[in-house]
Amino acid sequence: MKSVAQAIRAAILTADPRAKVMATRTIARDWATGQLAPLFDVAMPDTPARPERPELRPPNAMPRRGRGGSERGRITLIHALCHIEFVAIDLALDAAGRFGGECGSRFITDWLGVAADEAIHFALLSRRLKTLGSEYGAMPAHDGLWDAARDTAHDVMARLAIVPMVLEARGLDVTPVMIERFAAAGDMRTTRILQRILDDEIRHVGLGTSQFSALCAERGDAPPAAWQTLVARHFRGSVKPPFNDSARRSAGLSYEFMQGVA
Repeated sequence: MKSVAQAIRAAILTADPRAKVMATRTIARDWATGQLAPLFDVAMPDTPARPERPELRPPNAMPRRGRGGSERGRITLIHALCHIEFVAIDLALDAAGRFGGECGSRFITDWLGVAADEAIHFALLSRRLKTLGSEYGAMPAHDGLWDAARDTAHDVMARLAIVPMVLEARGLDVTPVMIERFAAAGDMRTTRILQRILDDEIRHVGLGTSQFSALCAERGDAPPAAWQTLVARHFRGSVKPPFNDSARRSAGLSYEFMQGVA
């Protein structure tokens, strides 16, 4: 029986987007049905495989992203979101493969489920790009998201603090505004996709927050203070308002977490 670590590593090292989506969904299903051994006999790669396109640039070398007013602006925005979801597949896979051995089967199940969700999000956005006359890879994308995985590869607490509780939580703040803009433009198909992503991301952030809080309880730490310390140490940007307070509360990110970082 193949180990879950071998399957995860193979998926992370799959460059073709469609093949990565299929491999990720297969891993989640095979793990849930007991077809993968709970063994961590291979290391996770430092860097995922990437397709030839999109061209990856540093964040500061990216053209200014449109606000979604014109059709071209909306396509540009969808492409940026599509790339975020593509990288999010690998971030979730890496969490399961890198920390699953120390955190247990529930942790593995949760993050493989997140990876499968991100794969669906990517597929939906990629398909939407094609219906609008474009495709994933047609525009450049920034290569900064994987820095979060690289910077937190040594510590599951740091990974949870930065990826779900900062990066994904930022999506809770900005996605409702994007939904309003696409709806105002009459693009209800994209609006429905973004609403699904928002609903899933609330659950993902909640998952990371509850796991982080449970680990804090084991160590006798106060979750807000521990989170603030890790954000200051490992996050290269800043956590800035405005916040979607209701979505953050639904995900367990109370006001106490935001004090001292915003």
